[in-house]
Amino acid sequence: MNKHEIGMRGEDLACNYLEKHKCIILERNFRFKGGEIDIIAKDGEYFVFIEVKYRSLSAFGMASEAVNYPKQKKICRGCDFYRMKRGLGDFAPIRFDVIALDVNSATGKTQIQWIKNAFDYAR
Repeated sequence: MNKHEIGMRGEDLACNYLEKHKCIILERNFRFKGGEIDIIAKDGEYFVFIEVKYRSLSAFGMASEAVNYPKQKKICRGCDFYRMKRGLGDFAPIRFDVIALDVNSATGKTQIQWIKNAFDYAR
């Protein structure tokens, strides 16, 4: 599997997990100038902007550690563009989450961690 296929597999796992937890997937791979948001979903009243991180080797750190400040800023810019494009007001409830997928090297099973409110709006 190439990097793109692995990423798509991770996003598929994340979407299935979110749907099992009563989220509605609104968009996948939402592109904007300067970046992409992996998943945009509705969780209750919240519009949730989700970054999916997949790690098969712990030598590079845990997946949850991979969403750094520059990436957070890009996601926030994408959130602003999405809200403008969809006509959502400034007071629409939003949240920034991370779905971390880590492969257990001993069992080969993928552990899914949903980190709600992973970060605040980054300027």
